[in-house]
Amino acid sequence: MSDLHQRLNALEADLKTRGSVLVAFSGGADSAFLLAAATRALTSTNVAAATGYSHSLPIAERDPAAEFARSLGVRLVTPQTHEMERQGYRANGTDRCFFCKAELLDTLLPLAHELGLAHVATGTNADDAVEGLNGLRPGIRAAAERGAITPLRDAGLTKSQIREASRRWGLPTWDKPAAACLSSRIAYGLEVTPRRLARVERAEQGVRSVLAARGHDAARVDLRVRDHGEKATVELSATLLPLEPDHADEVLKTVTDAGFTAAEIDPRGFRSGSMNQNTST
Repeated sequence: MSDLHQRLNALEADLKTRGSVLVAFSGGADSAFLLAAATRALTSTNVAAATGYSHSLPIAERDPAAEFARSLGVRLVTPQTHEMERQGYRANGTDRCFFCKAELLDTLLPLAHELGLAHVATGTNADDAVEGLNGLRPGIRAAAERGAITPLRDAGLTKSQIREASRRWGLPTWDKPAAACLSSRIAYGLEVTPRRLARVERAEQGVRSVLAARGHDAARVDLRVRDHGEKATVELSATLLPLEPDHADEVLKTVTDAGFTAAEIDPRGFRSGSMNQNTST
């Protein structure tokens, strides 16, 4: 029996013992796989998905997430979350994710009770847990303190195994680029505000439109527009770099049109968690 097969069996067994779950569903590959696995193990009547709607969730993520939940026959609830009201979140220190996850779980736990569901489950995986030990995942701590369960992590499933299992199950999210909330684009120490979040979202939507016009599968491109104040850096899939000069000019113009004074393309390409570099916790 393969390692992946063993871990999938462990995941199924764990979920069956839970009875019912509310999955914190961002629409990304991990939470989508968890939602599918929970539905398989418990049936859709014992599972619901919850996507917290706020300024930090890209609007473009909402419809695909809702469609995925519908495809599984799972109820989707979309409570408003108010992380912007938490001073620790707005301050945007290296512990920002703690306050964001705390707000989400403080919203979902009573909602799960109202829905008659026994647990709230997050899509934390085995790789996330290792990063968390190194201090880079304060959100994991916030969720653990509130009693959220982490079936993917507990089964030992890694990011790559989740993508492979998703591919085998025919899930459309199997090769979806890594996603993160919009606040992760803002340099630590700069206040998180609705204006900054909206500016980043406009810029990323603009860049994806430019890429699509050039014949790229824009939805599958790794992309981050990083907010460093009035200047932005654009991180793209390394396979696209370097861009032709006129193409690069189009990308930079759409970013400045979104409200940044200046912009440049990072020649190193997309790097997940690049804002964590040169920071301490």
